[in-house]
Amino acid sequence: MFAHNKRLQYTVRVSGPNPGLANLMLEQFGGPQGELAAAMRYFTQAVAEDDPGRKDMLFDIATEELSHLEVIGNIVVMLNKGAKGALAEGVDEEGELYRKITGAGNDSHITQVLYGAGAPLTNSAGVPWTAAYIDSISEPTADLRSNIAAEARAKIVYERLINLTDDPGVKEALGFLMTREIAHQKSFEKALYSIQPNFPPGKLAGRPEFASVYFNMSQGGPEINGSWNSGSKWNVVSDRDQQMDVDGGGGESSVELPAKDAEVLNQMGLRTQSNPTVDPLTGAELGMMSDPGQIESASASGGPKTAPGGDGDYTKG
Repeated sequence: MFAHNKRLQYTVRVSGPNPGLANLMLEQFGGPQGELAAAMRYFTQAVAEDDPGRKDMLFDIATEELSHLEVIGNIVVMLNKGAKGALAEGVDEEGELYRKITGAGNDSHITQVLYGAGAPLTNSAGVPWTAAYIDSISEPTADLRSNIAAEARAKIVYERLINLTDDPGVKEALGFLMTREIAHQKSFEKALYSIQPNFPPGKLAGRPEFASVYFNMSQGGPEINGSWNSGSKWNVVSDRDQQMDVDGGGGESSVELPAKDAEVLNQMGLRTQSNPTVDPLTGAELGMMSDPGQIESASASGGPKTAPGGDGDYTKG
């Protein structure tokens, strides 16, 4: 059950209208790193979660993300207040109104005109929100890592938005939202590392002969080594021959087909094979000829004839 309280989780104070900034704020309203995506990610995970502790945490954070959606949505509409009335009532000359909502080179006119200076579920480029942003897989050791990364990305977007505005009230509210991303990362990390063991994700351990191999695939320039690609914990393979056919099976693909399937496949291969012994006249070659007589001669011989100009010269001599 959901219940709504009309008071925001954090007070929104906006110094003045700024439709360009409002448009940028939509990134955290209906964008891939935004609050709606976070709320839906954690809510769907909570519904499917069997562990009571994680279920409770995910419902708490999902509900808080909806509160954050409300905060960022209010920032958007407050920044749009001036444009909303001007668009609805047409109080300015057409050119002046256009100048106002496209000031400083922003493209907020797209969302202003289409959505009446409201808070549409789009990102800052006007792309509609999509459930494709939700990447849950119902495996806690994978989903919790994905949640940590999602909170980290959201924090970075908030940092960038804070750096874009000098409005003290907007900065303060964005700072609160950014800080809550940090708190959520901490909760998700605690939940993840409370699962023992938690790596690798899932149940299967992987094949040990490949689990600690580092293939040095990019060569020909500076080689930088660190704990991620060298040392006693890694078997580093740089030799090109050893990077191929690592299982010793020949490095080719094959399939065992029933006799009937193999027969039909062979028929298709015979029908569609290219003959390596012919040199057919092509449309490209016809397009290069300027003398109609060359076309007739080339068609008779199965290929183009060169003109006195030399090899490949199909112009008149």
